[in-house]
Amino acid sequence: MFNIDVTSSIPIYIQIIDSVKEAILKGILSPGEKLPSVRELARTLTINPNTIQKAYQELERQKVIVTVRGRGTFISDNYKPNMDKERMSKLEDLLKKCIVEAHYIGVRKDDIILMIEELFEELERGR
Repeated sequence: MFNIDVTSSIPIYIQIIDSVKEAILKGILSPGEKLPSVRELARTLTINPNTIQKAYQELERQKVIVTVRGRGTFISDNYKPNMDKERMSKLEDLLKKCIVEAHYIGVRKDDIILMIEELFEELERGR
């Protein structure tokens, strides 16, 4: 469920956040489902517990998860992906970087569009 690449330039806590959100999108995690504890996940992934805690805190801030003292951490029943301006701006920046890189290596516009469509279909099939 958690796809972590320790060699990536993307911080590990962000990779954890993205993995949880992707698992929800694909239906691997459902509302109300319990997540591993910070210590348990840190042990499984051999990652510092503070990194897991940071990811969980951000997921809680975004209302993706809820922590219930004495019971654990759960996928929020009320989580709805949300398109706020700041996140859309970040997404636009990422897309620009990808398009520049694609152009640099000779990928055509039609091929980029096809790749995006295939990725969306792949995510939707995972639901």
